[in-house]
Amino acid sequence: MTRRSLAALGLLALPCLLSAQQRGSLPLKFPAKPTAGAITPADLMSRVYVFADDSMMGRQAGSVYHDKGTTYIARELARLGLRAAGENGTYFQQIPLVSRTLAEGTKVTVDGRDYVVWKDFLPRDNGPTARKIENATAVFGGVWGDTALISPALASGKVVVIRVPSGWQANRGALVQRYLGASGIVVATLDSIPMEQQRDYREPGVSMHESEPQLPPVASFFYTTRAMAEAMFGVPLESLETGALGKAVSGEFTWREEQAPGARNVIAILPGSDPALRGQYVAIGAHSDHVGFTRPVDHDSLYAFYHVVRPEGADDGGKPATPQDWPKVHSLLDSLRKVHVARPDSIFNGADDDASGSMAILEVAEALVGAKEKPKRSILFVWHVAEELGMLGSGHFTEHPTVPRDSIVGQINIDMIGRGPKALAPGGGTGDLQIIGSRRLSTELGNIVDAEGKKFTPAFTYDYQYDANGHPGQYYCRSDHYMYARYGIPVVFFSTGGHPEYHQVTDEPQYIDYDGLARVSQLVYNMATRIANLKHRLVVDKAKPDPNGNCVQ
Repeated sequence: MTRRSLAALGLLALPCLLSAQQRGSLPLKFPAKPTAGAITPADLMSRVYVFADDSMMGRQAGSVYHDKGTTYIARELARLGLRAAGENGTYFQQIPLVSRTLAEGTKVTVDGRDYVVWKDFLPRDNGPTARKIENATAVFGGVWGDTALISPALASGKVVVIRVPSGWQANRGALVQRYLGASGIVVATLDSIPMEQQRDYREPGVSMHESEPQLPPVASFFYTTRAMAEAMFGVPLESLETGALGKAVSGEFTWREEQAPGARNVIAILPGSDPALRGQYVAIGAHSDHVGFTRPVDHDSLYAFYHVVRPEGADDGGKPATPQDWPKVHSLLDSLRKVHVARPDSIFNGADDDASGSMAILEVAEALVGAKEKPKRSILFVWHVAEELGMLGSGHFTEHPTVPRDSIVGQINIDMIGRGPKALAPGGGTGDLQIIGSRRLSTELGNIVDAEGKKFTPAFTYDYQYDANGHPGQYYCRSDHYMYARYGIPVVFFSTGGHPEYHQVTDEPQYIDYDGLARVSQLVYNMATRIANLKHRLVVDKAKPDPNGNCVQ
């Protein structure tokens, strides 16, 4: 690929479309420099450019490319002299992943009529705990993007049908988490899904082996044609009121399993300095995987389109451009085309998601190794695999921990912390750092989070909106921290939030705000040290969840 800097690309011509971190002059490629003991933007830049390089091919779980990324992490841990805490004296903990392919002859029946897979409906693999649909009543869940979706209670045992007013995407994770008691979830957009995307969805997926302990049952999830969805009610979807009941639906999605390439967590320990406390651990975690690669697209065209039309990246689904959007898209693209030719791009580098978090942990680890005074409790570093597939690595680690589970006094989870203050979130962002879960089990942890943020100059501004009970995004239940919280371990989740590069091939290292990343990394260091040096364990003063129950936000 051709080396280009952002300054040379003329991006300053449209400052209203760009966040602060994108006005710099960072290169497409950057040779890594040796790292030192202090947490610095330069160190983090060297690390992220390595871990999110094209050679990692998107670090998809269950692939040799993910193994390449975790080999880099383990090599750094060995260089720093951290204790290996995986299996058999290594830094690695293998998890049993399998490749899953839909069995032939799969069908869904609506009111006695059979519908054909791939033609009338397209199932997504929700794992081996997805429910069989047996004469379940269809219910109209409402319009995606509308706050008036039916309640989880009304969806229990039914097949929830969702209409999408434009485009074809709805957030599968959020819908599945919201309707955990549903029999099935239908998004009626198969007619609009591009054929290339349909072909991708037909490829084998990766999941945990069925014999592995699993989360509770979840709904089966599938896209249908408009005609099939309307057959569930006998009338056009637009004429339905939310909560309207339809006909009986039956179906079962059976998946054949084959052993997938290995996937592994990476685990290391910095022993505590206090002999009486070093048997307790403060865990710091991030996920090492991303989503692989796809067919080539023009990088700058995608960049321009998403920055104007879909500022939340993949979370904006299939949102179409308005007539007012297109002049802005073309203007931004023209500014890029004036200085260089098109650059085909096929790799989801995952620089922010979650090279930012993964490399921040390495930076924190190196700083702790070099600290004159070591924390009293031990620090447990865990890079979880397969977060993108449903938190499989963190689920496996907390079910099969390599240290006693009740010795973990708290867990700090970091994911997407590289886009800095007020990154391109809805409305321009509402704070420097999104905080989730800090008071759900321990008031004391929440107080520590607040106090540590105020010690910075300028002080961190925290955004708690995504931690609200019942938030439709269900973020508390959708990242690795919950795998710890379900066992009563106090957690806090840090993120700088969404942006146009979320789950796009444009999530590359040159768009990261390394000053902001260093600032959040230092907060993680300070907070972990503060918790590790407490004279007592973090006080758990809230009700612990059922580890085998459904997560509730």
